Amino acid sequence: MDLFEYAKSKTLDRESPLASRLRPSTLDEVVGQQHIVGKDKLLYRAIKADKLTSVIFYGPPGTGKTTLARVIANTTSADFTQINATVAGKKDMEEVVKQAQNNLGMYGKKTILFIDEIHRFNKSQQDYLLPFVEDGTVILIGATTENPYFEVNGALLSRSVIFELHPLEKEEIRELLLRAVNDTEKGMGSYRAVIDEDALDFLADMAGGDARNALNALELGVLTTPRAEDGKIHLTLEVAGECIQKRVVRYDKKGDNHYDIISAFIKSMRGSDPDAAVYYLAKMLYAGEDVKFIARRIMILASEDIGNADPQAICVAAAAAQAVERVGMPESQIILSQAVTYMACAPKSNAAVNAISAAMESVKRTRTTVPAHLQDAHYGGHEKLGHGVGYKYAHNYPNHYVEQQYLPSEILGEHFYELSDMGYEKELKKRMRQIREEN
Repeated sequence: MDLFEYAKSKTLDRESPLASRLRPSTLDEVVGQQHIVGKDKLLYRAIKADKLTSVIFYGPPGTGKTTLARVIANTTSADFTQINATVAGKKDMEEVVKQAQNNLGMYGKKTILFIDEIHRFNKSQQDYLLPFVEDGTVILIGATTENPYFEVNGALLSRSVIFELHPLEKEEIRELLLRAVNDTEKGMGSYRAVIDEDALDFLADMAGGDARNALNALELGVLTTPRAEDGKIHLTLEVAGECIQKRVVRYDKKGDNHYDIISAFIKSMRGSDPDAAVYYLAKMLYAGEDVKFIARRIMILASEDIGNADPQAICVAAAAAQAVERVGMPESQIILSQAVTYMACAPKSNAAVNAISAAMESVKRTRTTVPAHLQDAHYGGHEKLGHGVGYKYAHNYPNHYVEQQYLPSEILGEHFYELSDMGYEKELKKRMRQIREEN
């Protein structure tokens, strides 16, 4: 590289986006993805030992797929080549393979081929790579936002280790943002910018686990915000909202407003107002509330406020909770909307919560003994102790019901579960009355 080329590369480094400049050059600088790059993990050990085999990085945008490839490039002794499947064709791959064969044959040097957006290659393009991956001419690193089991050639998959990258946690995004603000070499430190805590939280929330999204918003804020009288650039919550194109909603997850919104959300479902319930859902989602937290609240309400008035409610709530973990945002908002509107429209009963509350109080105040005929009789000699003697097996009687004592004698006559006349509980109440009247 001559002096002109060196100067040109340095200019490009300075002019490249913040997210690109801030990419770590070593494993120890990587933020997040500790489930695959933690010091005791396979990928970390393979990179450190320069013994990497073909891998595919799979995950949402901004989670570090290209970053990890760049770290490998800086760490390995192998020749590193990068192509993008959105613009590269077979001719580009032929040139890479030819050079890799020369490196291996003439110098005994391996070649790592990083293919970004590998899912964009068609089947024939992926098939072309297969023999060269198999014989070790190239070590493949593929990066994809799509499920590789659907989008990548099965033969390539069988010769690669798949690592799934997860959206970054809020605290990890915060760490990157603070690094970007303060780093004078690769970040925005020379601009003398300061970021308010609420703005930092807002950007970390709104990024949705995408580091690039957060860093782009931060860079825009620094470059477009005039200096204050103290000579510094102040990144406030209002600036952050403008930069990420999201209206700032007053919703402090650790403050009173958080509890006000979640309270209104629950009370609206309990009060059978689907419009209000879905509005407060939208407000929480817009402000970046954790979908798993929302799903947990819906499951609690399904038992606490609906119960057996609609036994399907808890099934809907549990299915929604499982679905949002698998699907993620933004599609999870549809799943949550379905669950919330179902809860709001369902018949209501608090009989289940009243029953357990009353039973817990009884347990606290009264010491009891299990009636002898209900005690375990699955061992020899139980008769001598009177355990299980006289127990009536309900299935041997009409309607599979027989009257006998189940409650301990000390609290005989107490009632805990009072069925309402709402929804399916009305049918249960009718059934309980009927079987008792017939016996």
